[in-house]
Parts: sequence; C-alpha cells; structure tokens
Amino acid sequence: MAQNHKAEKAVIENLLNRAVAEFNDAEYDDALEFSKHALVNSFEINDDSYIAQSYNTIGGIYNECSESEKAIEFYNKALSYAKKVKKDKLYNWIYGNLGSVYYFNQIDVNKGIAYYKKALYYATKSKDIPQIEYTKINLASAYFSIDKFDEGNEVIKDIKDKILTSGSDDAKMSMYLLLGIYTTNINQKATAENYYSKAQKIAETQGFDSFLINIYENQIRHYKHFHELAKAKLYQLKLDSLSKQVYSKDKLDKIKKAATQIELDEYKIQLDKVEKANEKHKKSLKESKLIVILFIAILIVLLLFLLTLYKNIKLREQANLELLQANEALKAAKEKAEEASQLKSQFVSTITHELRTPLYGVIGITNIILDEHKELGNSPHLKSLKFSAKYLLSLVNDILQINKIEEKRIVLESLIFNLTDEITTIKNSVEYIADKNNDKLIIEIDTAIPEFLIGDKLRLSQIIMNLVSNALKFTKNGEVSIIADLKKTEGNMYYIEFKIKDTGIGIAKEDQEKIFDKFVQIERKEEDYQGTGLGLSIVSRLIELFGSEIHLESEENVGTTFYFTIGFEYDEEKSREIINNIDVDLSSSHLYNILVVEDNKINQMVTKKIIQNSNMSCTIVDDGYAALVALERESFDLILMDINMPLINGFDTTRKIREKGITTPIIALTAFDKQEVMEEALGVGMNDIMVKPFEPTKLYQVITNQVKNSNENAG
Repeated sequence: MAQNHKAEKAVIENLLNRAVAEFNDAEYDDALEFSKHALVNSFEINDDSYIAQSYNTIGGIYNECSESEKAIEFYNKALSYAKKVKKDKLYNWIYGNLGSVYYFNQIDVNKGIAYYKKALYYATKSKDIPQIEYTKINLASAYFSIDKFDEGNEVIKDIKDKILTSGSDDAKMSMYLLLGIYTTNINQKATAENYYSKAQKIAETQGFDSFLINIYENQIRHYKHFHELAKAKLYQLKLDSLSKQVYSKDKLDKIKKAATQIELDEYKIQLDKVEKANEKHKKSLKESKLIVILFIAILIVLLLFLLTLYKNIKLREQANLELLQANEALKAAKEKAEEASQLKSQFVSTITHELRTPLYGVIGITNIILDEHKELGNSPHLKSLKFSAKYLLSLVNDILQINKIEEKRIVLESLIFNLTDEITTIKNSVEYIADKNNDKLIIEIDTAIPEFLIGDKLRLSQIIMNLVSNALKFTKNGEVSIIADLKKTEGNMYYIEFKIKDTGIGIAKEDQEKIFDKFVQIERKEEDYQGTGLGLSIVSRLIELFGSEIHLESEENVGTTFYFTIGFEYDEEKSREIINNIDVDLSSSHLYNILVVEDNKINQMVTKKIIQNSNMSCTIVDDGYAALVALERESFDLILMDINMPLINGFDTTRKIREKGITTPIIALTAFDKQEVMEEALGVGMNDIMVKPFEPTKLYQVITNQVKNSNENAG
C-alpha cells in the first residue's frame, strides 16, 4: 500500500504541475481539467494535503476568470483540509489567494489586506523567501489600490533592491509595475513610464498574458492621470483585444461546466465512501456472529474451570493462612533488620568518635614533640608514629563515609572554591608518599577553567585524594599526573574532565570490573600493598552523587588512567565578591583570649599548645558549669566547646550561655561527624564546628574569622 500511495502521489504531483503550467499559459480550461483529476486522485488516497492543494489550484483558476464566488468557495474548501495537516506553506498559499480574490476583484480590499498579512505570517514562519517577497508585493499592491501609498511603499522597501537585481522575471515584472504605480502617484511621469515599459517588456517576452492585462490597466490609469487621453485610448484597445483572447466565451463556458463536474465528482467520492463503510459494517456483523459462537464455547469452558476452581478453594485458604504466617515472620525479620541497621549506624558513629578522640591526642602530641625538639625532625620513629595515626584516621573516615553513602545521608554542598588551590593542597598532602616511592607528581590544569567555581569542593578533594594516593601506592620510580581539562560549557555550567594517570603496575583486565566493590583488594604477586579496599568504592559512589561515572584504562606493567567528568557552576559576580574579600594576611598581631571547655586532659594539652603557637592566650576548664563561672568573672574573645562532656554536655552549656545574653562566638570541638551534630549545634547558638583532629592553621583561620565577624556585628 505504501508503494502504491507513493506512485499515486507522484501522479498527483504531475497533474498539479501541469495545471500550473497551463495556468501560466492562460489555458485555463486545460489547467482546470488537470486540477480536477488531481482532486479526484487525492480523494481516492484520502490525502488531505493534496486535496487542499487541488482545491487551491482550482480556486486560483476561477479567480483569474473573475468567478469570485466560486474562487472563494474552493479556497475555503482548501483551507478546511489544510487545517487537518497544519502546513505553514499551504496556509501561506491559500491565505494569499484569498487576499487576491477580495483585492483584485474589489470585493473588500481591507479584508484582502488582512488575508495577505496572514499569508505573510506563515511565509515568514516557514522562512520561504520567495513567498515572503510575492506576498509583500501583493500586500503593497492592495495598499496602493486604496491610495495608502506610504504603507505600501513601507512594505516593499526592504525587498525592492534584491528583487530588481537578482529576482525572477515575474517578481521583477511585479516590482516594476508597483514602482510605476507609486511614481505615478507622486507625479514622476517619466520614471513611472520607464517602470511600466520594463514590466510590459518582461510580460510580453515571457508570455504572461494575465499580468500584461494588469499592466495595461495601470498604464491606462497613468495616462488618464496626466490627461493624455489618446495614449490611454491606445492602451484600452490593447487591453480589450488581449482580454477577448484570454477570457474567451468558449473558455469561460468550459470552466463553468467543469465546476459542476467537480461537485458531481465530490458527491460520487463521498457516496463511494458510504458504500465502503456499509460493506465494512456487513463484514463486521458476520464477524460478530462468529464472536458470539466463540463466546458460548468459552463460557462452557469457564463453567468447567469454575467447578475445578471450587475444589481448590479449601487448598487455597490453607495456602493463604500459611502466607499470612510467613508475612508476619518477614515483617518481624524486617523490623529486626531495621533495628540492626540503626544499631550499626550508632555503632559506627560511636566507634569513630571514640577513635578520633585519642587520635587527636596522638597527632597533636607528635606535632608538639616535633615543634619543641627540632632535632627530632628527621626521626623515623616520630614519622612512623605520625603516619600510622593519619593512616588510622583515614581508615576511620573511610568507614564513616561508606556508611553515610549507603544510608543516603550525603547531600552535595555548593561552595565557591579555587580548583588550582584544591589540587595543590592535595599534592602537598601526598608528597611524602611520592618521595617514599621516588615518584614525580605532575599537575596539568586547563587555563580555560575559571579561577573560582561553585560546587562541593570537599567531595571533589576526597575523590582526587583517594585516586592520587592509590596511584602513588602502586607506582615506583615513575610519574603520577593530575589533569583537569575543560570539556564543554552549557550556560553557566563548566564540565571538567579529571584524569589521574600513573605509570605503575597496572590492573589486569579480569580485575578491572571489581575494583570499585567494597573491601576488594586485588592480589599482587610481588609486594603486599596494605589497605582497606574502601577507597575506590567511595570514589565511585561520590562521583555518582555528582551525576557522573568513573572510567579506567589500564595495562599491566604500563600504567593506569582513571577519568571522570563533573559539571561545576561559574558565577562571575560571586567570584568577584570572593576575590575582594580574600584576606591575604593570615598572621595577626591581635592577642585573642580563648576559653577552652574540654574534659580530656590530653586534648586540653594539645589544644592549649595549638592556641599558644598562634600567639593567643587561653583559659581551660573541665566542664560546662566551670565555663559558666569563668564567663561571669572574665571576658573572652571566643569559646572552644567540647560536645561530649560529663555533668553537662556542650549543647546544654551553649544554651545556658546564650540565655545569659552572652554573644561570644562559640566553636564546637567534636570527634562526631559534622553532619550528625550540625543541626543541633546551630540550633543552640553555636557559630561553627571543628571536627577533631584538625589542622592548626584551619583552627586559627576559623577563630580569626569568627572574632572578626563578632566585632563587626557589635560595631
């Protein structure tokens, strides 16, 4: 059927093209015959687009022969079918032709102008340049006919030069005619006659008889305007002669008969449709009888099935009872599983807190020893102690991280950060591993990446730190590269591809799919590479939070490349604000007085040393009640508050401090995860949170910022 329709459409196209050709040659009866056959064929394949085109062509023929009512009737039929297919080009043609009926036949010029404007809208919408030009020419002509010469001239002013230099012959002819009419109106007689002459020459050369009639009519008006009646009479004779030839009585009679025949053909087509529908209905009735018979047979089968089903009801009731009992057991198991999950979360939170607290002491005391005894700076024992403590801290953080990811408690933050600074910090943090393995650490950052981006810099740093540490661990006497390339931008989103590339031992193909699973350690032949097997699992899941995925390319004894793409926002206004607020001088001559509320003696010693090394003084109390007493006796610039204390915890202590109207900034020092205590800490009036262990410079920076903000608010 598709092949047949394709062939039939080709026939219709040919008929319509021949109709247009005959129309242009003023052979209107032949044009109408071809259009009629095209219409019948279009109805046979039920193609609304071709039906609309056929009616449109028929309407054009009747319009040319001054059969206005018939022309409007066929154009409206064309429009009704065009609305079914909603093609802008069809709308343009039909509305343009309706405009011509109402304008050229002087039925209602203003209505004709309205139709021309609709036609121009659809021509512009479909970006059909020739149709835009022809429609503007017709619209200008209509304006001229009701003496609105300025409006008409405004319509054609942007297309005039283009048409006169490179337009088609019929477009040039129409433009010359319009210019002749316009210059006649402004009394430029010689110029107008020159334009009419050019239009007449094209019409006579190309055999555009119907256009030549229009040119003669306007030349008659021109000479009457300038009172040259002899010349007006000469062109009147030419007009009468040509009109008799073009619109002969025989041709007009044939066209009128054809209109009747077209209507008969339409009725015949509709009758054929009714007969086909009737045949289809009869066939449907026969099928319905067959369906009834089949229904009765199926009903009998169903009755037999119901009898069998009845015998099994008791068995089903028993099965349902057993299912209910199984459901209850499953529900109980589910509750136990949820309770176990909650207990696991509590256990992870507690154990990480209990491990971080002594680790704060170990790392802090190690730093104190190195600070007080410079001669021990190269001591392998102290370096081993510090490395072991940091390794244990990393393990604790990994366990907490994987637990938070599994419970979907991680929400990405939107912070402004400098990518180069973040990667440089990571490089400095892992430099000791690179030195140990005699590796060269290389950073390559695309200069097209903006200086400041908006996104979760902490999670990004975790991803890169894990991958770089992993690469250094399995690379000796080689290179590890951190590469960041700007791949694309979409609006204010900058998509950056990160690559961590090494020249290490590589990963076997059979192991590449499982390295992102939890607790997976790939077996190595020569050396024992220690680790928990959590790093790459955390990396993979964090990258998923960014809406991306990680890929790898690896070859044994050649090296490995991990790569992924993450989109970050860039906001120039926010970046400029950050740059203006950067505090370059991190040192301070101010001597801040700090109150430390901490019950652990080792942690007291470590925190006191960190504060004193920053040229600040501190007072240490063991619990919250002692802190309240100290605040009554003395004024402090800032309070460092432990959360987990006996007698009264840090939250309740802070609440009591705020109830007394004391606005001194309070920073929570805790070994709990920041997200676990953030909401309650801010709720009771704490200003910030520091998770132990922390870098001394970070604590100093937070203290300085909080005291500065407090002083500004007080001022």
